[in-house]
Amino acid sequence: MPGGTALGLPVGLLRTARPRQWVKNVLVVAAPAAAGQLFSGYVALQLALVFVLFTAAASAVYLINDARDAEADRAHPVKRNRPVAAGQVPVAVAYAVGGALAVLAPLAAAVLCTPMTAALLAAYVGMQLAYCVSLKHVLVVDLVVVTTGFLMRAMIGGLALGIPLSRWFLITTGFGALFMVSAKRYSEAVQMAGKEGATRELLTEYTTGYLRFVWQLAAGVAVLAYCLWAMEGGVARTSLLPWRQLSMVPFILAILRYAVFADRATAGEPEDVVLRDRALAVIGLVWVAMYGLAVVDW
Repeated sequence: MPGGTALGLPVGLLRTARPRQWVKNVLVVAAPAAAGQLFSGYVALQLALVFVLFTAAASAVYLINDARDAEADRAHPVKRNRPVAAGQVPVAVAYAVGGALAVLAPLAAAVLCTPMTAALLAAYVGMQLAYCVSLKHVLVVDLVVVTTGFLMRAMIGGLALGIPLSRWFLITTGFGALFMVSAKRYSEAVQMAGKEGATRELLTEYTTGYLRFVWQLAAGVAVLAYCLWAMEGGVARTSLLPWRQLSMVPFILAILRYAVFADRATAGEPEDVVLRDRALAVIGLVWVAMYGLAVVDW
């Protein structure tokens, strides 16, 4: 939509906030779901609030990042179409809206949620802004920062509701995220071979062999941690079958299926891989069903 129309600025701001990325914030339900605490109106309302606040914080980072990179994006064949680079959203407006969201999201969390929720949101914003400014240019640290962003999403729902976070839950989530992030980087590195400067500059400093090692290591640790997590709970006496332990099967299958795309160097955005591959989506639904049955001791 042209920048001169009445809706040009709001639409441009919305596009800059990356609505397609908001699906990642569904991870805020991970800890309450793992603890079996999704079955009350209070929990649902609190998680909806946390989802909105985390989305606002993430949108703030995107707005500030695009404002900061506007000049560089204008010279890029694809990024030049971003609303800020294209002039649909003035740089000053992107900075102002992004800065306001970056401040208001943690403040709202402090008032409406818990101090720990507010602290985590503030830490997320600070870390992501540091990533935009400099950390995305530091080898390995860039992988850690992006992975930590996913881990924070998975933690915040539990912190908002005062749910203790299992060490195996954190390890599984952290290394599962590292697996997907490094698989994406590996795919980008393979696809950009011989096309220097076509994408992230830092990729030219990684070798594809190293990135392959990282996603394979992360996949192995995630599987091991999940198996230990599944076995830790034992078998509920009232359950028809050991659903918690059986859930290891679809979890491992999902890792193996995702690894197919990583190996082919076609693992892009995690949400795109999951939504576009029917087999992976079915495996994921089976896992959700099995873990759900374990939670309710059916």
